[in-house]
Amino acid sequence: MSLLDKMDRKATNPQSGSVPQQEALEAAQLRDRVHHQVVDTLNKRDEKHGGGASEAETRNIIDGALEQHAASMARPERNRIAQEIFDSIRGLGPLEKLLSDDSISEIMVNGAKQVFIERKGKLIQTDVSFYDNDQLLNVIDRIVSPLGRHIDEANPMVDARLPDGSRVNAVIPPLSLKGPLLTIRKFSRNPLTVENLVSFGSLNFKMAAFLEACVKGKLNMVVSGGTGSGKTTLLNVLSAYIPYDERIVTIEDAAAIQLQQKHVLTLEARPANLEGAGQITIRDLVRNALRMRPDRIIVGEVRGGEALDMLQAMNTGHDGSLTTGHANSARDMLARLETMVLMAGMNLPMSAIRQQIASAIDIIVQQARMRDGSRKIVGIHEVVGMEGDIIVTQEIFTYDYGDGRSAGHFRATGIKPRCSEKLSAAGAGLKDEWFH
Repeated sequence: MSLLDKMDRKATNPQSGSVPQQEALEAAQLRDRVHHQVVDTLNKRDEKHGGGASEAETRNIIDGALEQHAASMARPERNRIAQEIFDSIRGLGPLEKLLSDDSISEIMVNGAKQVFIERKGKLIQTDVSFYDNDQLLNVIDRIVSPLGRHIDEANPMVDARLPDGSRVNAVIPPLSLKGPLLTIRKFSRNPLTVENLVSFGSLNFKMAAFLEACVKGKLNMVVSGGTGSGKTTLLNVLSAYIPYDERIVTIEDAAAIQLQQKHVLTLEARPANLEGAGQITIRDLVRNALRMRPDRIIVGEVRGGEALDMLQAMNTGHDGSLTTGHANSARDMLARLETMVLMAGMNLPMSAIRQQIASAIDIIVQQARMRDGSRKIVGIHEVVGMEGDIIVTQEIFTYDYGDGRSAGHFRATGIKPRCSEKLSAAGAGLKDEWFH
């Protein structure tokens, strides 16, 4: 059918496709009426009884309102509308069904009417939407308020977390020109294991065995990679190798690290209050952690002057510390660490900074997100020391990219790491066959 034919058909049949649209409009109007009535009823109930309604009471009020306004509606449709209203009042509204879907790794809300998800590394637009920007703003406030955070025109950006540890970032107007923006990085309810990562093709068993030995042997490690490359996931997996009799302090902007050990102390940075006071930075927490007798310090991400304090901690007996950083290669990560140390405001010569880095960092694990959406460890590098003013590294494992006709694969470079003696002394010896 030509374009002109389609236009003629539409002109002669203007009502085509209008029935489903009309039904959807009527359902939305009904939902809004019932929603407002339920909110009014709950407000009056709270004023009378001096406390919030239970989940069961809320559902009964919703069912009563729907019985009043839509008694003849089919039961499945009524149940759907009832759940939408309940989620809007008690939960995170339209996001609830996305949060409960374990196949979704990320939720991206670009204004009230556009919601994307990431599933198996691919971005997909959903049919989920909010009533309006006000409802979306209410959901954002519902996320950040219990954490003591606030978001408004004076503070239009915020990092937060959900009770399950999922990371949240929100940006609102005037910074965003498209309405409120919300990004949720979900974490698995069941923490991933190294076996899971091997089955996903993120690394092979030889690499996994080497990383296990590095953690148990208390080497200082940095997980490097771009945004969304799986750094925090790998950090969680590596942390599972830490012995249960060690005292661990974790430090993050928004707590997301999921440790299984019992002796874990979780510290979370705090932004300034409305008056601009009370800010506690990552750097403040790293310095304080040194006074807490930690066996290991785990910093979710170094991005500023706290890098200097982290390096000093690694160089003063806190072996086995872990952190992540944004960089596209191991060499770039070292350069970024130099820059971050300078951000601490210390007037140190570059040679001294590089010496600090070379003596503190043992292993850099480079993560990458591939074109097909998968995450892989594309390199495991050992920092071996200094030659003149240059930090020297050697690659222990690498990933050979395919040429389009053949798949990529992991391989050992044939270099046996210099840390093998240190690991053997710690009871985490290496096997020669891992490196061939």
